[in-house]
Amino acid sequence: MKDKRLGLFSGMGMVMANMIGAGVFLSTGFMAQDMNSQQILFAWFVGMLIAMTGAKAYAGIVQLVPQSGGEYRFLSTLIHPALGYLAGWASLLVGFSAPIAVSAMSAGAFAATLHSGINVTYVAAVVIVSLTAAHAIGMRTSITAQNTLVAVKIILVAGFIIAGLIYGNNTWPAWTPPNETTGFPVGSFMKNMFYIVFAFSGWNAAIYAASEFKNPKRDVPRAMALGCLVVGILYFFINWIFVANLTPEQSTVVFTYDTDRVTLGHLIMKNILGDKGAACMSVFAIIAFVSSASAMTFLGPRVYAAMAKDGFLPAVLKGKEGKPPVGAILLQGAIALFLVFVYQLQEVLKNVGAILTLFSALTVFALFRICFNKKYPRPTPLTLIAAGLFLLISIVMLYFGFSESPTLNLWVGVCILAALTGYFIAKRKG
Repeated sequence: MKDKRLGLFSGMGMVMANMIGAGVFLSTGFMAQDMNSQQILFAWFVGMLIAMTGAKAYAGIVQLVPQSGGEYRFLSTLIHPALGYLAGWASLLVGFSAPIAVSAMSAGAFAATLHSGINVTYVAAVVIVSLTAAHAIGMRTSITAQNTLVAVKIILVAGFIIAGLIYGNNTWPAWTPPNETTGFPVGSFMKNMFYIVFAFSGWNAAIYAASEFKNPKRDVPRAMALGCLVVGILYFFINWIFVANLTPEQSTVVFTYDTDRVTLGHLIMKNILGDKGAACMSVFAIIAFVSSASAMTFLGPRVYAAMAKDGFLPAVLKGKEGKPPVGAILLQGAIALFLVFVYQLQEVLKNVGAILTLFSALTVFALFRICFNKKYPRPTPLTLIAAGLFLLISIVMLYFGFSESPTLNLWVGVCILAALTGYFIAKRKG
């Protein structure tokens, strides 16, 4: 009988499926208003380094805690169960359910660009229900569906790059940004790094299902590192095509993305293949969003199952050994459907990045904490260097985020207070 456990390529697929979305086809349009082509390409290189340092730091944590559950399991084991509980609830309510809903809605929006009579909300609902069913049926069906979507997505990305390199312009661009400043634009560079970090988010996807890998201590770190590297290379080529073929004026289409659903990729493909090329780009966007939603539908329930095993959620959510946690999958699908029909999703996600960055930073901080705990082996110097860089960058990003959004402090504080109250109630009930 075929082994139902995950291997290296399935892990890489999860990482790449979570990372590649609309972000890479929009970010450079915003950046081109303040930065020149060299600075943009350098920023994408820095983004890859940030993701790689995070992956290296998390690899060190996986060596200590090779179990499913992501930040919930890591923080519960290495720092305190209360912090893990906070991270688990953040994953359930906003870390996975809300992004699944947003990806499904985005797939519906791009489908509507192909046929005006399509109802975006109904398409989103069908996507969520279909993916929930596919991942709940069985482990083999779940893995097959996910690997197929990832393979199709990578083929389409490779096709876009090949078409852009062959038929597009490949001479060094001569344009200058409309808001050009003398010297290196430090302020603009830091502001635009948020777009790039968003485009690289998902590099840690494999940790959420660590227990289901054949060899988690070996395969999970490799999946994160190789997945980040492949995506980083793909992103570099994609952005070279953008800066070499589009001016800052043309790139302003990204400012009307919410209404027009036109990305920089649409402009390139329309220049190369006409309206059919733009339609092909919309098809790619649909597959990209469905693939991303599929990966999150697979991974998120592993966090809730881990919480159920520890007694913080109903036992029905923990599932059976060797099988998908059906109860957790259905719960997540129900929350995503609720968000699709009830809430303003973009408003929900506006504050999510800060709290998820906070938990990632706390998780990486655990590596330094265990240096003084003889219970665990000391992390390698390279792991600690990577963790230090990732932690420093996270602190800088959180500083800018809290400075620019005064209400974010209140929002994060209320979320933490509510989750801690739930933790102590659950603990008292045993």
